[in-house]
Amino acid sequence: MPTQQTAPLLGCIADDFTGATDLANMLVREGMRTVQTIGVPDTAPQDVDAIVVALKSRTVPADEAIADSLAALSWLQRQGCRQFFFKYCSTFDSTAKGNIGPVTDALLQALGSDFTIACPVFPETGRTLYRGHLFIQDQLLSESGMQNHPLTPMTDPNLVRVLQAQTPSKVGLIGYPVVMQGSDKIHAEIAALRQQGVRVAIVDALENKDLYAIGAACADLQLVTGGSGIALGLPGNFVRAGLLNPHNGKAAELPAVDGLSIVLAGSASMATNAQVSAWLEKRPAFRIDPLALARGEPVVAQALAFAGQHLQQQPALIYATTTPEQVKQVQAELGVERAGLLIEQALAEIAAALLTQGVRRFVIAGGETSGAVVKALGVHALRIGAQIDPGVPATASTGATPLALALKSGNFGSAVFFEKALRHLGDTRL
Repeated sequence: MPTQQTAPLLGCIADDFTGATDLANMLVREGMRTVQTIGVPDTAPQDVDAIVVALKSRTVPADEAIADSLAALSWLQRQGCRQFFFKYCSTFDSTAKGNIGPVTDALLQALGSDFTIACPVFPETGRTLYRGHLFIQDQLLSESGMQNHPLTPMTDPNLVRVLQAQTPSKVGLIGYPVVMQGSDKIHAEIAALRQQGVRVAIVDALENKDLYAIGAACADLQLVTGGSGIALGLPGNFVRAGLLNPHNGKAAELPAVDGLSIVLAGSASMATNAQVSAWLEKRPAFRIDPLALARGEPVVAQALAFAGQHLQQQPALIYATTTPEQVKQVQAELGVERAGLLIEQALAEIAAALLTQGVRRFVIAGGETSGAVVKALGVHALRIGAQIDPGVPATASTGATPLALALKSGNFGSAVFFEKALRHLGDTRL
C-alpha cells in the first residue's frame, strides 16, 4: 500500500503557460493531483502530488530564461520534490541559440547531474520522432507550417542537430530500434551513452506505449526534459515505488463556475486559424488589428463595446489571429517584438475589463496570449481538471472566487475547440 506523502513528488518547469497546462493535464490523467503556478509563487500549494511552474521563458534572452528556470528549480527543491521535469513545446520551438539547450545545461549543473533525455513526442497531437527527426502528423517539422512561426521558425527537423547547435554538451540519440524493445533496453542505452560522455539524448517515440517505456527507464534520472507526452510515463514510477496512490477520477475534480464567457485568440497558428474560421461561420467575433493599435485607435474600447452587445446572449470571440502572410506584413511594418506585444497587451486589457463586467469563463488561444491574460486577471495558480482536447484541460483558478479557464497552445485543438471548451467550462448556451 503506498505510503502517505505530504511533499509533492514531481516538480516541473514549463517555458510557457499553455505548455504548463498541457503538462499538468497529462499528470492528472495519470492520477496525480496537480497545481500549476503562474511564475514562482509566494506560497506553497497543499495536498498535491505535482507542481508545474509556468514561466514565460521560451523566447526571452537565454540568460533570462536560465535565471527564471533556476529560480523555479530552487523553489521546487524547497518544496521537497523528488524528480524534476523541464517542459518545452512538442514542436521543439526554439531559436538557433536556445533556449532549450542553455536551460537544460543550467538545470543539470544545478542538480549536479550528468545526463538527461529530450523527448518532445506527443502522439495524440501527431508529434512523433523517428531517427531523430520530428514529424507533425505525416510531415517533417520543417514542412508542417512551423517553418513560418513568427517567433521561433523551425526549419530543421533533425533534433540532434538542432539541440547540438544550442549546447556545448554532447548530444546523442536513442533510436526507435532501442525504444521498441522496452524500458530495460532504453535504460541500458542510457548507461552506455553516459559512458560515451553524452549529456543529453534525443529519444525516438511513435506511440504512447513508447512514452510509458521511456518514462519507466527514467525513474532514476534527477531531470527529465521534453514535451508533455513523456510525462505519461513518470507517475507510474512513483506508484511502483510506493510513493503515490493514484487518485483516479478525483484528481480532475474542479469547482463549478458561473458567469459570462469569452474566447480570446492571439495565436497565428494553423490550428487556431481553423478554430477562428469555424467560429466565424455562426457566432459573433471582433478582430483586433495590430496596425490600428499602433496608430493609437481605440481598438480596446471598440472590442469592449462589441462584447457588451453580445455576451449576455451568447459567448463571443475577440481575436488577432490571421494568416502567416499577413503576420509577416505586420511584422515588417511594426517589428516582430512590437507586433506581438501590442496584441498581448490589448487582449490582456480586454480580459481585465471583462472580468469586472461579470465574465468568469475564459478560453484563451496562444501561449504568449495566455500568459499575458492570466497575469492581467490576477491568477496566481490553477487547479487542473479533465481534458477537453489532447493537450488542453479545463482549469480553475485558486482563491475565494475561482475563474474557469481553458489555456490552449496555438497548435492544439480540433476545429470546433472553442465551443467544446466553453461547454466543458459550464456554458450551457451552446
